[in-house]
Amino acid sequence: MKPYKTLGMFIAVLLLSFGVNAQSYKLNNEASSLLIDGTSNIHDWTIEAKNTSGNLTAEFDEGKLDEIDKLEFTVIVESLVSGKSGMDKNTYKALNTDKYKEITYKLKKVESIEEVSTKAYKVTTIGSLEIAGTKKDIKLNFNLKSESNHIILTGDYQFNMTEYGIEAPTAMFGTIKTGEKVTVKFETQFNK
Repeated sequence: MKPYKTLGMFIAVLLLSFGVNAQSYKLNNEASSLLIDGTSNIHDWTIEAKNTSGNLTAEFDEGKLDEIDKLEFTVIVESLVSGKSGMDKNTYKALNTDKYKEITYKLKKVESIEEVSTKAYKVTTIGSLEIAGTKKDIKLNFNLKSESNHIILTGDYQFNMTEYGIEAPTAMFGTIKTGEKVTVKFETQFNK
């Protein structure tokens, strides 16, 4: 093959791929928030995750979000704190932290990305959520905001603890019983 043809093909490929830009981001634990809200027969409760990590890889075409190639998220279970040591102890027991140290989410596919305003999108995904050794595919919807050096994801997900083989924690010899449904609310910042 003549060097001019090779050079021409290289330039053509370069021009075709110009504008599409894959970028990798790492979760900033300090700038992120993950809360788990639940109920009991006495009062509602909230647990906060203090130790989270994750990675995100996204493709941008001329500055607009085109695809999310990777999204992984991990919570260290014993970093879940309520401010009440008894409740935390019951939570760790229910989640069997002796055996299962992490809760993880891994993206499997993106179903849709809808631009709602400049650099803001509604994203629908399917991913694998693993809690206490039980893994299930879930539909997770979230809002994504893209800035020059970071991406922020916000959303929530409600599920029934029994779907993951978790018995709702109790306290005070069973007189305080938590509801089976919980809602996870997150605002996670991923930095370049």
